[in-house]
Amino acid sequence: MSKEIVLIHGAFAGPWCMEEYAGFFRDRGWTVHVPALRHHGGDPNAEPDPGLTDTSVMDYANDIAEFVQGLDSTPVLLGHAIAGVVAQQVAARGLASAIVLINPNAPWGNLPETDDERAVPRALMEGGAFWKAPMRVEFDLMAHFALNKLSEADQHKVFDQLGPESGRVMFEMFFWMFDDHHAMKVEIDKVDCPVLVVSGAEDRAVNPNTCRALAQMYGEHGTFMLIENHAHFLFIEPGWEKVAGRIDGWLDESICRMSVYTRL
Repeated sequence: MSKEIVLIHGAFAGPWCMEEYAGFFRDRGWTVHVPALRHHGGDPNAEPDPGLTDTSVMDYANDIAEFVQGLDSTPVLLGHAIAGVVAQQVAARGLASAIVLINPNAPWGNLPETDDERAVPRALMEGGAFWKAPMRVEFDLMAHFALNKLSEADQHKVFDQLGPESGRVMFEMFFWMFDDHHAMKVEIDKVDCPVLVVSGAEDRAVNPNTCRALAQMYGEHGTFMLIENHAHFLFIEPGWEKVAGRIDGWLDESICRMSVYTRL
């Protein structure tokens, strides 16, 4: 298995949030790619691209699949939150050698389990027809649910870099039962590569039980890794290096295992 890895950011974010991991993996011999999701990665304060209005999770998956097909080898995909779903969808097309899912949102068909997980879609509903336009997230929501392991100063530093997100994507994510296109659907049985599900024990946006259940869906292909004292943005939280090291160690094991299978 080639040491090529694609780091995919989540909703409202951009490649900037993967900078620490990008440097970490490059230092360990990986060829690293950090693409921006469609209509992301620009000035966070600029007016949203009009195309963001109709952008779907399916567009994100198609874009990443096209990007991966242009690489020299089949890479590892590391996706955060909604990009964890995207990584699984791309892997189901046979385009990943392994996938690492950091606090991935639950795929189509899974109801929220906790009050915290239900609080986010409830807040979206209070904003009206959010699915009809690009949207921005409020600081208080992000600070409580996703940035809760950062200092207040760092919370503001991260928040100031967050840009708009597709309201349609948020609708597909949280109200999948009304989505006729099943944009969050993952064909679990078609993912035949190693799968690592990494969960911050203090993540309020995606409960660890949700992540554990996802890993179990993959049977022998799935591994669950609970990270104590970390939350939703564990790749930029204090102590991120140790988490990255554990992920790198799992990937090294997966590479060795896949190499053995290939020789057999």
